[in-house]
Amino acid sequence: MKFLAKLRIDAFMLGILASVLVAALLPARGAAAGVLDWATTIAIGVLFFLYGARLEPREAIQGLKHWRLHSAVLAVTYLVFPLIGLALRLLVPSVLTDELYTGVLYLTLLPSTVQSSIAFTSIARGNVAGAVVSASLSNLIGVFVTPLLVMLLMETTGGATVSPTAVLSIVLQLLLPFLAGQVLRSRMQWLLKHTAVTRVVDRGSVYLVVYAAFSAGMVEHIWSGISPWSLVAVVGVCAGMLAVVLSLTSVVSKLFGFDRGDRIVMIFCGSKKSLASGLPMATVLFAGHAVGLIVLPLMIFHQIQLFTCASLAGRWGRQAEEAEAAQPISQEESTVAA
Repeated sequence: MKFLAKLRIDAFMLGILASVLVAALLPARGAAAGVLDWATTIAIGVLFFLYGARLEPREAIQGLKHWRLHSAVLAVTYLVFPLIGLALRLLVPSVLTDELYTGVLYLTLLPSTVQSSIAFTSIARGNVAGAVVSASLSNLIGVFVTPLLVMLLMETTGGATVSPTAVLSIVLQLLLPFLAGQVLRSRMQWLLKHTAVTRVVDRGSVYLVVYAAFSAGMVEHIWSGISPWSLVAVVGVCAGMLAVVLSLTSVVSKLFGFDRGDRIVMIFCGSKKSLASGLPMATVLFAGHAVGLIVLPLMIFHQIQLFTCASLAGRWGRQAEEAEAAQPISQEESTVAA
């Protein structure tokens, strides 16, 4: 792991790529596919149960008082991003195929990340409590907002079709386990202390969902129509979209008068999209569709945002450390001068 860190290779994404490779070589068929569906459903429930168990209710209530920050983050996540997604329809079919555009649009409708947003905010010496609330609130609201946006925007653009019962399925599979985690939080502290175990559950659930999605794609032969140019186009679109949102969140946070810590929260929580939430939702929302193709832009965007935000967090963190180190020196100089 240390070797990968030195090379700036994300182990999580390597695991996802490994899941894709296994799905390509050994896709689940017949009875195995049915067992995989049940295993995926259970894994998703466990994943969101742990999300609920991790979130401290009192910390969340305290952080909710900073409503201007959280409102700004939510506006970028669920208003600005979807508008960008709709505008990208202009790239069809010259740059993006209809199927890949469906994935790009779906990506723009997702909540922000939780773990990486908080981690990057901490590294950059930002407002960690604000990041916890913004990211968690984004994911909780996303359980309802994302399916509704998918139903509203994707049907009108000719993409995937989602039935209203999918919203109920999302509530049953995602929200109920989350609420159960909140209720049983005090009894789960012994498990949460074992970070290695929870990390295995977190990442293992995502790996399983990725394997299931791409396994179904292999069985249905959906990859035969993807050209190298199409992949390059998706990478370019995702990189451009992230650059636009990073610039926008930086400008808006300054216009709102946020201090340095809150600006960091705005940039990291507002510009990122959750792979951990997006993959499980896709398996429910797009049942019967080519899920592997739909989540491909999300996986690409996730990797780009990790590299970009990790670089920004490291640079801002070093700047904060240098400022703190210089502060005592300036005080001593002022004392001597006096």
